[in-house]
Parts: sequence; C-alpha cells; structure tokens
Amino acid sequence: MVRPKPALRTTASITTAAVLLTGAALGAAPAAGAAPATAPASAASAPGLTFHDIPGSGGITLKGNVFRPSGAPAGAKHPLIVFPTSWAMPQIEYLAQAQKLADSGYVVVSYTSRGFWLSGGKIEVAGPPDIADASAVIDWALANTSADPDRIGMGGVSYGAGISLLAAGHDSRIKAVAALSGWADLIDSIYSGRTQHLQAAALLGGAGLITGRPSDELSQTLKDFLGSNLAKEPEMIAWGAKRSPATHLDKINTNGAAIMMGNAWGDTIFPPNQYASFYEKLTGPKRLEFRPGDHATAELTGLFGLPNDTWTSTRRWFDRYLKGERNGIDTEQPVQLKSRTDKGYEGYADWKSVGAAKNRIQLDGTKKVWANVDSGANGGITLLSNALDQFLKLPPTVSVPLLPRTFASVWQSERYGSEQRVRGTAELHTTVTSTKSSGTFVAYLYDVGPLGVGKLVSNAPYTFHAQTPGRPFPVDLELFSTAYDVPAGHRLALVIDTVDPLYIEHNPTGAQLTFSSPASDPSHLSVPLREK
Repeated sequence: MVRPKPALRTTASITTAAVLLTGAALGAAPAAGAAPATAPASAASAPGLTFHDIPGSGGITLKGNVFRPSGAPAGAKHPLIVFPTSWAMPQIEYLAQAQKLADSGYVVVSYTSRGFWLSGGKIEVAGPPDIADASAVIDWALANTSADPDRIGMGGVSYGAGISLLAAGHDSRIKAVAALSGWADLIDSIYSGRTQHLQAAALLGGAGLITGRPSDELSQTLKDFLGSNLAKEPEMIAWGAKRSPATHLDKINTNGAAIMMGNAWGDTIFPPNQYASFYEKLTGPKRLEFRPGDHATAELTGLFGLPNDTWTSTRRWFDRYLKGERNGIDTEQPVQLKSRTDKGYEGYADWKSVGAAKNRIQLDGTKKVWANVDSGANGGITLLSNALDQFLKLPPTVSVPLLPRTFASVWQSERYGSEQRVRGTAELHTTVTSTKSSGTFVAYLYDVGPLGVGKLVSNAPYTFHAQTPGRPFPVDLELFSTAYDVPAGHRLALVIDTVDPLYIEHNPTGAQLTFSSPASDPSHLSVPLREK
C-alpha cells in the first residue's frame, strides 16, 4: 500500500514565519475570500513609487506598484518591465530591484499575483487567468504610464518566472524575459521519476493556504497528488502540462522574445534538468545561468538591494534587448555555470557541451535491499540543506562505510588521481527486480573522502507501478544536474535506498528490491565531466 509521509514541519514553520512577518509589514493579510481593498489611483504621472489598483482579467483587481524614471522630458517613452510576484509574496517583493531599474530609465510595474494577499481572484497556478492578467497589466501600463509599446519585458522569481515564460508565448508584445528560479515543465519539477516531491508540494500548498485563496481545482489537485490518488494521475498530468512553458514552446519560439533563465543547482522545488532541456529547444536569443543554492536563494540578496550576480545579469539582459545597448551579454558564451565548489564562472556554447566527457562507473554484482527503512542517505530538507551548501559549503553528508547494506545498495569508484569536475546530468542505467508490483527507490551520488564521509553531489527518485513481481525490468534515471569538483584522492559512490523525506514512496510492506547487472545489459552510472 502507499504510505505518504507528513509534510516536514521545520520547513513549513520557517515559511509560515516569513509569511507572517511579511503580513505584519503590510499591515494585514486578507481573510479567505475577502475582496481587495481599493486604493486611490494617485500620482499617475509623478516620478518615483506609486501604488495602484490594476484591473486584471475577469473583472478582478490586482494590487500593484509602479516605479517611474525621474528627470525624463515630458512625453518621453520608456521601456517597460512587468514583475508578477513569487508564490505567496506581496507586491513589495521587487522594490529594491525595481528602483534600480527605474533609476536607469525603465518604467517598472510589479503586481501581486491573483489569489494572493489583497489581489482578487483565486490561486490558479499560472493557469489561463494568470496569463490573461499579465496582458491586462501591460494594457494598463501602456494606458497609464510612459511605457513604450515596442519595448516591453517581463520577469520575476519562481512563480513570477513561470508566469513570464507562459506570457511570452501568448503576448507577442513581450520582447525580453528574465525567468529566475522558475519552471519550464511543472510535472518534471514536482513529479520527476513519477515520484511526488512531498516537501516541495506541501510547502507550496501550505504557503498558498496561509497567504491566499486556492481555487477549488488547485485544492483538489493537491489533495489527489499528496494522497497518491493514481486514478487521477492523467488529470493531474494534464493540469500540469497546461501550466508548463514547455507545452507552449512553439508559441514562445514564434513570438521570439529574448529569454534569460537562471536557476540553482540544488533547487528542490524546480530542479535544473527541466530548465536545461527547455533552454536547448528555444530558438530565439537566450541565456542560461546555473549557480549554487536552493530555490530562489541565488536571487535572494538582490531582493534586499545587495550586490547580486543574478540581478546584474537580469539588468544587462533587459538593457541589451529593451534598450538596444551593446553591453556584450549577447556575445558571451550563453551558458554560464558556477560550480558548487569553486568561485568562478564557466562559459559554454550550449547545454550539450556541458559535461561532454563521460566517466562510466560499472555497477557490478547483484545487491538486494529491503524497502521502507531509511538507510540514512537522503537529499536533505527543502530550502535549507542546499542553502547551507551555497553559503557554508555544508551539503548533506553520510558515512558511506556505516550505511546498512540491508537497506542500501552501495557501489564505489576507485580513488581518483586527479580532480574530477562533474558537470551536467549523471545517468543511471540498471536492472531492477521487485517482489511487489509497485515501488520507489532513490539514487544518490556522493563525493567520498579518505575517512569515508560522503558529501551529496546529486540525487533523484524513481517510482514504478504495474510491474510483474519477480520479473527484471530496465531502469534509466537522470540524476539532478549539478556542477561539483571531486578532489584528487576521493571516490564517487552511488547509493540506492527506498526512503527519503523529500519524496512520497510507494513501497508495500515487506517489499524487497534487487539491483543486478546482466551480461547482456550491464548496469552503470555515466558521470559527465568537464574536459581538461
């Protein structure tokens, strides 16, 4: 039977506290179903910051603010940037960056996404009403500010990034996008390997309930998802596909907006693989940046107005494609990566050039594990663990020699004589036999030092259903993309177990999994490396 685990209280408590502090700063949070308060539409042409009620789609009101450039001649037109807020965040989210952009000559409009805080409507998770809202905000800005209709950009962090990418496929007026810590494929983000990402989904659902008004469709979808209602799986996948920029790729390419995408290697809500795959299929001007961290942590300091690489690139991107400045960002290598263990950036011509060299680790022998017991290997805690890795270089660790082999299968490479610069997506190929028809396992890649302490390099879950008990079947699994430097004298270790608090597992009581390597189809782990 399927046994979902409860959402992690530590992460939820942190998020709740942050949301309540934000509400205190605003003065009050809305009650469920409350109508948005009305503010006077004052100072429509004055420079600086003003707050406005902006008509959204379907007759709702969106709470927004506008920064206008100062010192501009009367009648002058300025490039426009629209920022939808992140999930559960109010309209003050982008104040620091909006001010910087306005100081350099932009009109910047930020608005609280529908269903959250004092904006009207219900949370639609970047559904059609949200896309229509983006166009409505552009309409309003063109009618009420000095915005230039030929120079319009959109951007944002997380939820704002997803809405911006989707809007670029539905509104041809959008010429440039900066999508930071967003998603291109919602299903591949929180249901990768056909496994529910428990902490990510519970965190989003809880934050939405605290700060907004979920739609009935969202509430039912989340209930079915966290409750492992597999009978509703086709409906849930269709729901997610409608909200995925990857589904609307042809429209996005046809409209031709210049798209910059940034994300963190350890993003536990929107892992980097799906972003990289989408990036490769874009045909217009594009740029991809990956840095250490977890969800939205790479952009966080910039939201407080501090120096921040992600926001510097964002401003350069808009300057190039909305102002026409020749600042060189379009002549640089378009894929920019920062290793989790190094301070510098590496440039690549495209994503497929990342990790062009391969190191194959043979997974010989037959190993068996009993399910439903956590071996101690795990991917950490959503938002917390990879933030610690980003700022303190403290990824999740485990003692590989002490892992109980009854509950974890372990394979190790030889000690490396030189540094191994892991770049890109490690790929596992193995053969699995289960005593039950359904099951889940999680693969982990560790950097193992001389004392046997393993630092987590990457991981990924895999779930299967409707397999014949006792019959072997092949599995191909992509681990989450990363950039990590393994020191000389260390090993790489692959660990597989069946329980991780990040994910919902589907292992029936008493299940046992066997991992084998048939001579006709050897099991292996392909590790991508940066060429010397």
